[in-house]
Amino acid sequence: MRAKLFKLLLRINTNNFLQYLVILLSSLSPICARAQADIHFSQFYETSILRNPALTGVFEDDYKVGVYYRSQWSSISNPYKTELVSAETHFAASKVSDDFFSFGILGYTDKAGSIDEKITAFYPAVNYNKCIDPNHNTYLSVGFTGGYLQYSFDPSKATFNNQYLNGVFNAANPSLENIPNAKLTMYDVGAGVNYNTSRGENNNVSYIIGFSGYHFSQPNISYYHNPQITENIRLNGNAAVNTVFNDFVSIQLQANYAVQGEYKELLAGGLINWAQVKGMETQFTLSIGAFYRYGDAVIPVLKVKYKSMALGVSYDVNISSLDEASNMQGGTEVTLFFSGNYFDKGLQKKTVCPKF
Repeated sequence: MRAKLFKLLLRINTNNFLQYLVILLSSLSPICARAQADIHFSQFYETSILRNPALTGVFEDDYKVGVYYRSQWSSISNPYKTELVSAETHFAASKVSDDFFSFGILGYTDKAGSIDEKITAFYPAVNYNKCIDPNHNTYLSVGFTGGYLQYSFDPSKATFNNQYLNGVFNAANPSLENIPNAKLTMYDVGAGVNYNTSRGENNNVSYIIGFSGYHFSQPNISYYHNPQITENIRLNGNAAVNTVFNDFVSIQLQANYAVQGEYKELLAGGLINWAQVKGMETQFTLSIGAFYRYGDAVIPVLKVKYKSMALGVSYDVNISSLDEASNMQGGTEVTLFFSGNYFDKGLQKKTVCPKF
């Protein structure tokens, strides 16, 4: 598969070389790149299952459902577009235990390129949270996820160098290419551990640290079923600190580090939260902050939460050498999540989680 690559090469000049190079590399993946990197997000703290399955269900409310949208490199034709939905919940292990189980499911589609290369994935997850010290909300969590993924592309939109005669394209000309099956399916396995605790007056400072891994089965990722082309294992580390100063102001710091083959990513930053409280309930929260993807982008973030609904918006301002092609236009992300508690808990015991 060489989707429109030779057509691009014929048209390359020094002014648009970087733009076409980005398209070329994305079009070749995953056929000739064993060290392919997974999709990634700037609001990574909203995608627990893809970050660390041991973070599934580790939040204050009983449930959380939402959607995620990302458009990356909009200055380049056929940019990456990612759409994601997820749902998480947790239940007490018993009436007398402070342990709890967490469950979640996440699905996404990622589409890019002139031949509509698309990834569709589903990741259910389960997490057991063992209480070590209930007085400080101290938990050790162990989570697992198993994913189903499908890669696909549209071969009818592919063009090849043999279809160009004297620099003129003719779709009727034979491509002389052995086009593979346009779909590739695989199964994935991931696992992680996470530790969280609270300290300070009224447990006003919460800490989280965890480690996870994905693609332990190293599934084959070649449309041509080349056994030497497999998905690299991705190792991931996460850490966070949340400090509550009073009923109105808090600061949240988050960091994530990922390694997959030759690719590495460090993303860190924080949010300042201002809350409006009515009675015993928080009615409105405004969060403003920024994150930095090392060597790549500065990411301002705005998040508004009204009762059970939270809307987040972020934008990647590209500062790497790619800025000549992207015109400093990185990725726009929009998240919309709903969270709350069950109306009828019945035998369910209220779980105690860090305020993240």
